[in-house]
Amino acid sequence: MRNYRIFYSPYYYADIGENHVFPIKKFELVRDKLLREGVLRQEDIEEPKPAEVGDVLLVHTEDYITRLRNGTLSPKEIRKLGLPWSKSLVRRSFLACSGTINAARKALENKVASNLAGGTHHAFPDRGEGFCVLNDVAIAIRVLQRENLAKKFLIVDCDVHQGNGTAFIFKDDNSVFTFSMHGAKNYPLFKETSSLDIELPDKTSDAEFLDTLNEALPRILLHNPDIIFYLGGADPYEKDKLGRLNLSIEGLRARDETILEFAKLCDVPIVTVMSGGYASDINDTVEIHCNTIRAVKKIFAQSQTQNASV
Repeated sequence: MRNYRIFYSPYYYADIGENHVFPIKKFELVRDKLLREGVLRQEDIEEPKPAEVGDVLLVHTEDYITRLRNGTLSPKEIRKLGLPWSKSLVRRSFLACSGTINAARKALENKVASNLAGGTHHAFPDRGEGFCVLNDVAIAIRVLQRENLAKKFLIVDCDVHQGNGTAFIFKDDNSVFTFSMHGAKNYPLFKETSSLDIELPDKTSDAEFLDTLNEALPRILLHNPDIIFYLGGADPYEKDKLGRLNLSIEGLRARDETILEFAKLCDVPIVTVMSGGYASDINDTVEIHCNTIRAVKKIFAQSQTQNASV
């Protein structure tokens, strides 16, 4: 897959404390494992520059971004965000947004691209929530709209938590179809309304999840998107500390392959981003995220090779 690009920066790391529930080291660990295995080559990886403030302001309010950058968020806002403020946190947030913007542009060229971060779907225009500082997918969509690179957008959000910030941002935008498949009794307590929400009961199994997903995919593709953003959260995992569902590592890989194969079959470019994951053993979270990239390589390698030989 010579055309496949994946975006990563060593500055996706921020100092949030060693005992924080958010596994901030996972981004580096995923990159290292994929390189070590040979799934990725160094030349597949591009390091983004921080997103432009003007791009971020396509979604977020100037007041929020100014106070975020200056470190003047209120204690209540910091508690809502769930992460301690630091310059490195601001830097990683702008870098992760740029990674998703760049991955979207590359996907439109080459059918698929990935960001080894992103999926920060709890961020609202005027605040961060649930470990999400900036809404990278929403920002990427607004950039593509501004540059007239795509007209219709589909967000497939398979994080265990509803993409409430994303649903709110696009509630009045008929060009963006927001699909969230999440735990019914999980965070956030008060959910927004997506274009399509599927709420799953606690202890949902692999078979139940995959059956539900397969029934939903034809419905959401009726929107005829020009590009898909896929949030491949690792937190529906049975051993996730915040998950409450019962999906296995194998079931989550089948989820990834189902969505990627559907995008390929429908000839719609797709961007993968990582979203959440809080397994008791960080190696499980890393393996789940690695599986998303392995699935990309498996499903798109043949078609890219054929295109290159034409």
